[in-house]
Amino acid sequence: MATDIKDAARTADAAAVMGLLPTRPRLLALGEPTHGEDALLDLRNRLFRQLVEQEGYRTIAIESDCMAALAVDDYVTTGAGDLDEVVEHGISHGWGTSAANRELVRWMRAHNEGRPASERLRFAGFDGPLEITAAASPRQALTALHGYLALHVDAELLPCTAEALDLLLGPDERWTDPAAMRDPSRSAGRSVEAGRLRLLADDLSSLLDEHTPHLLAATSRDDWDRARLYTRTATGLLRYHSWMADTSPARMTRLVGVRDQMMARNLLALADRGPALVHSHNAHLQRETSTMRMGGKPLRWWSAGALVSARLGTQYAFVATVLGTLRHQGVDTPPPDTLEGLLYALPESHHVIDARRLATALGDARPALRVSPWFGYAPFDPARLADVDGLVFVKDVVRS
Repeated sequence: MATDIKDAARTADAAAVMGLLPTRPRLLALGEPTHGEDALLDLRNRLFRQLVEQEGYRTIAIESDCMAALAVDDYVTTGAGDLDEVVEHGISHGWGTSAANRELVRWMRAHNEGRPASERLRFAGFDGPLEITAAASPRQALTALHGYLALHVDAELLPCTAEALDLLLGPDERWTDPAAMRDPSRSAGRSVEAGRLRLLADDLSSLLDEHTPHLLAATSRDDWDRARLYTRTATGLLRYHSWMADTSPARMTRLVGVRDQMMARNLLALADRGPALVHSHNAHLQRETSTMRMGGKPLRWWSAGALVSARLGTQYAFVATVLGTLRHQGVDTPPPDTLEGLLYALPESHHVIDARRLATALGDARPALRVSPWFGYAPFDPARLADVDGLVFVKDVVRS
């Protein structure tokens, strides 16, 4: 058994990852089982560099606010802004303080220096402007979409003026109240104004589609792509806020489902642009349904990876990261009867694992599911080996 497992393992590099796949996918998704560990982000950075140099990848997308990330993309493509400020404010969820994220952005900018636009690397966030405790106002996305269209289509075709849009949006605080996450009555998502805004967002989205030939001739492809991002974000945020105001038992399931749908729509748009490395939590990238308990109730919904995989087929690949120890969070040496325990016996610190070959080696001897003593780390379910294209195993994650 040990020999069979060793035969399924390769050096952790991009060539080993690509060797698991039948073709170069448009979206190569690298998951992580926990957030906030620079050791895992350093590995991501190294794999991305190799994919750029060896496989022609030009975009990296991370689990971060898609609107805020536009400032990072501007920096890496044109040098606009200050590195520290761009990373701090352009990467959400508190991850702008990560040294590994800063190094990724710095390297991308250095790589792009002096290169033509067609060869420049691109940075994207594919999460919505959402945090655990609140969702952003739709103001930024809606006003940006309206402003783009106002410059390039006849004013009489617009469903409203910028002033009318601003009046309907009102103060941002009415949208971002963190109390609304637990108290639907505090949400503005089903107010009369919100209902009107959803109709306007739909009309603006339709206008963008109707005038695609003219807009692509009058503006750059990047500007048009951004307008489409504004559309996805505005409609997604308004839908999310609507479900925040809901009082039915479906409320939390719909909220997590809408978030992953927003992620999936952003990823599909990136796939249209060319091959991209996607980095996020394993749970957002897996092909099967996601589950969790919240408030004592079980939730089940389709992850972004499942939605994208259903559309792209073999053009979507998912490699999950599995780790041995995370001692500074109380995650010690894995029990030997778990998948992590079997992999921990391998000599090197990092491996790429052929999941299908590993499943064959294990046969009917399915390892036990590891139990994590820390809520922030999600062990890999060995029953899901057939649902991944490969594993990246990191033996020991040391505090940065």
